[in-house]
Amino acid sequence: MALSKEQVQNVEEVLRTSLRNKFKNHKPEPASMPFHTRLLGKDRLALYSFIHSLNTNFGTTIFEPVALALAQKNFKIAKSQAKAGDQISTGAQAEIQKIVDGLTTATSSPDKKTEIERIRKVCQQGEMIKVKPTKVDLMFESKDGDHFLFDIKTAKPNAGGFKEFKRTLLEWVAVTLANDPDAKVNTFVAIPYNPYEPEAYNRWTMRGMLDLENELKVADEFWDFLGGKGTYKDLLDCFERVGIELRDEIDAYFKRFTK
Repeated sequence: MALSKEQVQNVEEVLRTSLRNKFKNHKPEPASMPFHTRLLGKDRLALYSFIHSLNTNFGTTIFEPVALALAQKNFKIAKSQAKAGDQISTGAQAEIQKIVDGLTTATSSPDKKTEIERIRKVCQQGEMIKVKPTKVDLMFESKDGDHFLFDIKTAKPNAGGFKEFKRTLLEWVAVTLANDPDAKVNTFVAIPYNPYEPEAYNRWTMRGMLDLENELKVADEFWDFLGGKGTYKDLLDCFERVGIELRDEIDAYFKRFTK
């Protein structure tokens, strides 16, 4: 087992708390759907509404706290919804635009290591201006001082958004280096599970914009990075155990909508 007994207990407690909070605070959509209700029943519509709401917030209510519970053992610092920094140089802004333009026109290929060094060279050139970059979903610092910043995305992100995903990752690099030009910084898109299993994740839509080796972690690549090899499998077992444990509470919640 990759996870220690303490980590398993922490993860399962996060899941219990998150699910119970969802039951407590979730309010099904008030819209009247007479045809759906008569065809499927109130309880099934309530279940659909609950799952849709859970999916919408799964990143912040489930994945982020679970990831923190896993990472706290293996990283010196672990935070969620964190600020990467609040200033960027005009030189770095211009360099990021050049990188994005090159990828958009396919005149260059994504190479994160090279891109980071290009930004590092200009990270304090020109005017330093105040910015509010996108908050970092998960921010870690290793015991060796390496920085790892993650943007958690849904299992099937919109292909049209990859250009903005890329810009966000590069801006995180720039604001981190503006504060510490020698920082060892890594920025990633994380996709917590593979909806195509047992087939490989369909990465082709990201090719050309993201450096797939150095900017993307999917399913076990992400979770095993946080907790060690085998974490992904252990994590699925945690979800299953909590689901079985809370089954009566889950059933009781949806019985409220059978009347």
